[in-house]
Amino acid sequence: MTSCVIGIDGGASKTLCVVINHQGQVLGRAEADASNYHTVGIKTAFASIESAIRQATQQASAKLSMESVTVEAICLGLAGVGRPRDREVVQGFVEQLLSSQTIPVTWALLPSTVVICDDALIALVGGVGKPVGVVAIAGTGSIVFGRNAQGNTKRVGGWGHILGDVGSAYHIAISGLRAAINAYDGCAVTSLTATSLQERFTTHFNLSNFNYITDIIYQPGWGVKEIASLAPIVDQAAAEGDQVAISIIEDTVNQLAKATQVVIESVFTPDSECEV
Repeated sequence: MTSCVIGIDGGASKTLCVVINHQGQVLGRAEADASNYHTVGIKTAFASIESAIRQATQQASAKLSMESVTVEAICLGLAGVGRPRDREVVQGFVEQLLSSQTIPVTWALLPSTVVICDDALIALVGGVGKPVGVVAIAGTGSIVFGRNAQGNTKRVGGWGHILGDVGSAYHIAISGLRAAINAYDGCAVTSLTATSLQERFTTHFNLSNFNYITDIIYQPGWGVKEIASLAPIVDQAAAEGDQVAISIIEDTVNQLAKATQVVIESVFTPDSECEV
């Protein structure tokens, strides 16, 4: 019998699932929609996780020529899972998975082989190869997380798009949109007034006039993920010399650097080394 381990990496944009055996061989890998339940809701988050696991385990069972695979451990590293209440919600996901009739899995889990954590921790381990160091995540959202050898941790950011997420793709995109709006209104809040962002967004959405941008941003189904996907427009403008866009990118970098410095100083001594 071949037993497997499932790893889940879920965020505000997508959910990844990998099924591996004890030799580290990847037997299945799949992607589904977002699984940050704070932004998409509990029902949608679970559906994404279940879908990713179903696809990955189907691949694994096909590769092994078996009707199902035996899973003895699972790790769910999800964005927005930093408090006991969050872990209770995800524990509920695990219980639903155990009773799911659509996943080709024979579950052999123990309490000690179910790991539920924030995606920052799995990003740290994946990035430096151990649970000690600092990781700066700048995706749809943003967070900087650090952990020392004694298990002490520090988090900066991760507050979500309404309260924070400075340094994220969402922050870059919304800053670009606001700069374009200010330019359109003639109310630029800095000395930098000339920007191509208004024209770039107009062209991107094939609008006859920039003032129709509200039809795009406020349309049903548009949210954090969709707005964050506009960040490359700002990035491209910066790469081509747009000073307003450059200012947005520089502010983003500075905010992430400051957050990283705070985390390092909080959990590591001045004479110690840490990987970032």
